Amino acid sequence: MATKDTNISTHVLDTALGIPAGGLELELFQCTNTLEFDGKCELQFTSLGLQSTNADGRAKFEFDIEPGIYKMVFYTMAYFENQGTLNFYPKVEIIFRIADPVRHHHIPLLISPFGYSTYRGS
Repeated sequence: MATKDTNISTHVLDTALGIPAGGLELELFQCTNTLEFDGKCELQFTSLGLQSTNADGRAKFEFDIEPGIYKMVFYTMAYFENQGTLNFYPKVEIIFRIADPVRHHHIPLLISPFGYSTYRGS
């Protein structure tokens, strides 16, 4: 069951500088196909949109959400290059499952040039 006006949001903080990661590009994908072979699962995704975080490090995607598997990709290399900083991870991919499309889903991300952390937010 799709639900109108439900959203998926994120808040990205640059823990090396202690500031919100404003201007960081991110893309949201929905899993459209699952292939299984040799006991392994291969997920295929379709893009739902590209955004940049605002000055507070926040971004929100609003659309009809359906239960399923989603992926949020944060393009961290460009963000750190804009600061003149080398980083180890060129992008961060977070794959998550939405079981209840009525609930708000928040995906926080803490980044530094050499590490990252995420959790299920509220």
